[in-house]
Amino acid sequence: MGNLTRQEKLMRRERFDKMNVVPFIDIVLVLLVIVLATASFVANKSIKVDLPSASSKVKEDKKSIIIAIDANGTYYYGKEKVSLESIKEKLSKLNPQKDVVSLQTDKMADFHYFVDVIDFMKSKGFKDISIVTK
Repeated sequence: MGNLTRQEKLMRRERFDKMNVVPFIDIVLVLLVIVLATASFVANKSIKVDLPSASSKVKEDKKSIIIAIDANGTYYYGKEKVSLESIKEKLSKLNPQKDVVSLQTDKMADFHYFVDVIDFMKSKGFKDISIVTK
């Protein structure tokens, strides 16, 4: 069996014991570069552009309202202490499409105070609601 001819050696098939992982590593590195390149664009969402000014400006009448709830469940509209019904009445007078409402709730306040205000705002169709956190 030790005396094999050259042709017999070429025809003899070798067993597949090892897998070449170098191409696999190349592909993984290329994918990693693509992910890292696109991740930097996602993190930088805003593009800084110096906008030109126009002579026909239309001033939008947007109001920014702050509603606060303290740890005891007391409501504040701006800096004025009010009841929930008063907040609902004041929010009803606002334009839900234009006006921005910021809601600040103490972390020790019961959650239902927050839900009462959010639920009313949702029923009126407010779109710009910001919840202020630390």
